[in-house]
Amino acid sequence: MSPRAHSGPAYRLHYRVEAADLHAHLFHVTLTIDQPQPAQRVSLPVWIPGSYLVREFSKNLQRLVARQDGRAVPLQQVDKCTWQVDCAPGTPLVLGYEVYAFDNSVRTAWLDADRGFFNGTSLCLRVHGQEAQPHALELASPRPGWEAATGLTPLRTGKRGFGLYLAQDYDELVDCPVEMGSFWSTEFRAGGVPHRLVVAGATDAFDGARLAADMQKICETEIRFWHDRRRPPHKSYLFMLNAVDDGYGGLEHRNSTALIASRRDLPRRGESRMSDGYTTLLGLISHEYFHTWNVKQLRPAEFARYDYTGENYTQLLWFFEGFTSYYDDLLLRRAGLIDEATYVRLLNKTINQVLQTPGREVQPVAQASFDAWVKYYRQDENTPNATVSYYTKGALVALCFDLTLRVEGHTTLDEVMRALWQRCKAGPMSEADFAGVLRELGGRSFAREIAAWVHGTRELPLADLLQKQGIFALDEPAQLQQRLGVRADEAGGSVKLKTVLRGGAAEQAGMAANDEWLGVEVGGTAWRLAKLDDLLLYAGTHRRVIALVARDRRILRLELNLPAAATTWRLVLRDAALAQPWLAANA
Repeated sequence: MSPRAHSGPAYRLHYRVEAADLHAHLFHVTLTIDQPQPAQRVSLPVWIPGSYLVREFSKNLQRLVARQDGRAVPLQQVDKCTWQVDCAPGTPLVLGYEVYAFDNSVRTAWLDADRGFFNGTSLCLRVHGQEAQPHALELASPRPGWEAATGLTPLRTGKRGFGLYLAQDYDELVDCPVEMGSFWSTEFRAGGVPHRLVVAGATDAFDGARLAADMQKICETEIRFWHDRRRPPHKSYLFMLNAVDDGYGGLEHRNSTALIASRRDLPRRGESRMSDGYTTLLGLISHEYFHTWNVKQLRPAEFARYDYTGENYTQLLWFFEGFTSYYDDLLLRRAGLIDEATYVRLLNKTINQVLQTPGREVQPVAQASFDAWVKYYRQDENTPNATVSYYTKGALVALCFDLTLRVEGHTTLDEVMRALWQRCKAGPMSEADFAGVLRELGGRSFAREIAAWVHGTRELPLADLLQKQGIFALDEPAQLQQRLGVRADEAGGSVKLKTVLRGGAAEQAGMAANDEWLGVEVGGTAWRLAKLDDLLLYAGTHRRVIALVARDRRILRLELNLPAAATTWRLVLRDAALAQPWLAANA
């Protein structure tokens, strides 16, 4: 379908995507630029918004050619992801290229004989100077029985979803991923808006009706959170869930989300229990749907316009990811999908994750947000010692603000979020906007809390604030790994150290990441360690042992002082009535 066959500016940029070779995992893209500029430049993004890592999508692009009037025109690569075409203005320019697609994640692209998926950042070259023009996307059907689903506006599509779609600009084009294949599909309405769920890779045991019903409750709860009884800003919404053997994650988009989860975590026919895996999946869905408001519309001022050529820095991921993480499980409780005990258990897990991360005392969560590109998304053996997750620490910062506001009685964090939506007109916001709304609704300045909790590294006042909601923090013995200050892999009958935590007994003994802990000497006898818990068996009452460690083909004898029993938190809800206004389904 040629863009010349249609009149008007809507088709000045036209992408045709074909599954060229399912077994070679190759998409073929034909990009027609109706009115190219002289020396027209095109480029492929190096990252995808919502995932803060330079991923170099251009590494998968190959066989790029350019033609005008059927003749080849010179094409020069300018840098790793940019090309310049020596073309004549006023004559349509046609670019053809292939993209290798074999990353079964939510971030890039995938193609095989069973399924196709892509984000526009992986397939669609950006036409410099014409980003604000409407972009047409044509999806060609690769094989009988396949369907297509995307959040783009359909123009001319068949009943299976293949055909022509429209994006108002390049940002929208690359913010609407495409799912293709023989997927399971259903629809429901929430807040008066049609929602569609497509699931690829599920087994016959999958209870789609239950998942859709639970998702409807989540969507209704979050729409009410932001808009009370008014309609949400999106006209439709699409959930794309890829069920795999082992995987977990999601990526938010303006009117859709791409999700990946283990098949084992999907609800099963004939089962009514809420498994831990299914609870986690619902939390993921809640998280990504909340992003429809918090980061896709209300967003960091630095993200007012994306720069697709490199890192986009902001110190506000503690708010946009952390506050979203706070609300994802809380809104499951308010939707009636989990009980109070389950919510408290999930909160307990988040608190212990942060308290067991030495990096919380090294880097403030605002700086961790800024460094996401080089720390959170490039984790190594030292990451827990050097930084803190803006997801988990940010969620606890949100908890502290919410409970402080509730104790003082002027407002709640719920009201603050809605006021920010209004103040910033569902658009770019700054930390100053957050501080301003806190002062306006909270009746005082919260500059001290922002400085301490967001830009400082002091411990958060969690125990005191939770106790005022009827939740008490009790100490209980920590797991042996935490007592020793290690994170270890015990698969295959050996103990491999993945991380040695700062200040712990293992570090003081001289252990290092990637060491293999072979055994211990106790009272002149050497014992082989098959799992870490064997240490207590062999040590008996001894408080000092010799750890036998393999490093770089050498056997090291390290003196290890076994620490006294360390503790971790266990939250107990003792006064449900006190917590009711916070946790209630109609809060």
